[in-house]
Amino acid sequence: MIKRSEYLEKLKKWKDKDLIKVVTGIRRCGKSTLFELYIDYLKSIGIQENHIISINLEDPQYDFQDYKELYQYVKEKITGGENYYVFLDEVQNVPEFQKAVDGLYILKNVDVYITGSNAYLLSGELATLLSGRYIEIKMYPLSFKEYINYYEKEADEKLYLQYINRSSFPYALKLENELEIDEYLESLYNTIIVKDIALRKKIADTTMLRTIAKFMFNNIGNLLSIKKIADTLNSDGRSISVHTVESYLDSLVESYVFNKVSRFDIKGKQYLQSGEKYYATDVTMRYSLLGRKNIDAGHILENIVYLELIRRGYKVYVGKAGEKEVDFVAENKEGFTYFQVAYTTREEQTLHRELSALQSINDHYPKMILTIDLDPIADFNGIKKVNVLDWLEGKV
Repeated sequence: MIKRSEYLEKLKKWKDKDLIKVVTGIRRCGKSTLFELYIDYLKSIGIQENHIISINLEDPQYDFQDYKELYQYVKEKITGGENYYVFLDEVQNVPEFQKAVDGLYILKNVDVYITGSNAYLLSGELATLLSGRYIEIKMYPLSFKEYINYYEKEADEKLYLQYINRSSFPYALKLENELEIDEYLESLYNTIIVKDIALRKKIADTTMLRTIAKFMFNNIGNLLSIKKIADTLNSDGRSISVHTVESYLDSLVESYVFNKVSRFDIKGKQYLQSGEKYYATDVTMRYSLLGRKNIDAGHILENIVYLELIRRGYKVYVGKAGEKEVDFVAENKEGFTYFQVAYTTREEQTLHRELSALQSINDHYPKMILTIDLDPIADFNGIKKVNVLDWLEGKV
């Protein structure tokens, strides 16, 4: 079992706080395992087993027809005045689950933890009902740092290539080869398409949904618009409206298959309404759909950097600096950091292009170029060029 220390510490931090702990993330990213690790921790500090109520709502033995049955089942197990810890895994499988969660939350001696594999979990009625009463912990598949820690090795390009070829999903570490991994990822992808999207949104045409997903995997890191996607698909002989593209794409984002990144005008310090980029939550999922040929190593690296930035708690945007594009504008409470990502800048022309975009920004926030090049850290009038593996590992 991989110890997801970063997430485990977050749960420990919020233990017994008067908030519902909501762990969200794509299927099989490790949410159930996180609960197991946290339950082991609770037992280690003296919490009795009968004060821990853990229910995986994907398990057929828990066939609750509605929220009342779920609430009653849990309530009957709370027999004393001491603290109880309730874990509801994939809670969205129970109709009107939010009412059961709210009912348990208002019990004075109950600490509630829930997971879900769809952003729908925190939209609509649940967000309204529980406004200000929950803390969301966003979980992702393994980071590069977690991956190399599992192997107890130092970061190098060979391990990076293994990471982007063998998947960041924890279960993939147990699989023998790329063929097994592709089959596993295809099965996972099909489950998401059917259970998390088609059934919930009552989509009959899953073929078109899969077509849009394929298109998005093939365009990781490209500036897109809903209209452009619809026009491209229609030009290929498929008939689809802008509205349908938008609905299907929203569903893929809500299921955490893709992450939508909006544009930010750096000079005007304002958010732009048009043009977005989309990054995959796991880059290897594309291989089971598109094969392993014609891979854009630069865009894959860009995807990995994006995921690391959001893991670190940044709000991330695509930057527009006049006519130039900055790969990432990362914002936190300290301000902005600007990133350019290139697989290599050994060619002078490439280095000049990456530098010029950052040089056009007239403020004093940090600016950085991340590359796979095994060079010492270089400084170009305040713009640092850094080895991306060192950065991913947290050394820089």
